[in-house]
Amino acid sequence: MADLESGGGSLRDDLAALDDRVVPFTVPDLDVRGRVVRLGPSLDTILERHDYPEPVSRVLGEAAALTVLLGTTLKFEGRFQLQTKSDGAISMMVVDFNAPDSYRAVAHIDEAKLTDAIAAGALSTGELLGEGHLAMTVDQGSATTRYQGVVALTRQSLEEAAHQYFRQSEQIPSRIRLGVGSIVTGDGRRWRAGGLLVQFMPHSVDRLRAADIHPGDAPEGHEILANPDPDGISDDAWTEARSLVETVEDHELLDPLLESERLLYRLFHERGARVFEPVAVHEACRCSRERVLGMLRGFSAEDRKAMVADDGTLGVTCEFCSRRYSFAASEVEEGLATEG
Repeated sequence: MADLESGGGSLRDDLAALDDRVVPFTVPDLDVRGRVVRLGPSLDTILERHDYPEPVSRVLGEAAALTVLLGTTLKFEGRFQLQTKSDGAISMMVVDFNAPDSYRAVAHIDEAKLTDAIAAGALSTGELLGEGHLAMTVDQGSATTRYQGVVALTRQSLEEAAHQYFRQSEQIPSRIRLGVGSIVTGDGRRWRAGGLLVQFMPHSVDRLRAADIHPGDAPEGHEILANPDPDGISDDAWTEARSLVETVEDHELLDPLLESERLLYRLFHERGARVFEPVAVHEACRCSRERVLGMLRGFSAEDRKAMVADDGTLGVTCEFCSRRYSFAASEVEEGLATEG
């Protein structure tokens, strides 16, 4: 995690126009398209609300940046969700992106495992997540088929898990860089996250085909060199684009003074990147009194009875935004009687 110092207490407001936005781009000469995301106040609001330990905030920040990168590719209104379930200190994460521009995030922690991980210094993303699975779900309403891609978590980074998702689900050669850190201002420590997605989209599908014929046995004293691209694509344009992405450092994704457009210029100025209208994003929860009431009415009569507190009310706290909803037991039951 990177810490960037800033003495100006008003930095958060001054740089609002540069944060919480996604910049789409293409590089026609390399047949690639992509997006750059910078999350500032929206992510800080989420992490400050939950007050997670620093290692958990870092991993959830990575998940938020990845989700916003992918969610803003939806062409129509809908929902993109990233969810992890695993046996590590972070037992579950859920990040919801609601097209076109809002997201929310939450993490569940195994306190005992987190204490052990901190004591052992086992704080990488892969170590904190452990083994399990990552699911990415696209739901664009009843008119379309809900799609879900699942990849195994085997103590790898979220970047590596995302690469695996694209290889097996989308079959699009892709590279992702994620960074999470904080800046220190006169207002205190503020969380930030950044991400870069680059995808190879040539006009000819022949350029996407990997070699499917084994080269045979090498002559004695020689060895067969493996294709350096895990996607199996031997294309000069993709090799160049992939190499450029790998030069991106965390501070370039997090520096509040470095615009996304300037980062793209640094990477692709020799080839010429076309930048499109940025998409502003913000944190927002989907919960409402009506949604929660509907959820309560979905429980059995026995379960609803068990939920009633001594004062005769049913209380529910949204795990995403911590908003508290309280209902009289009669309100829940009367609604059921009306529906019947």
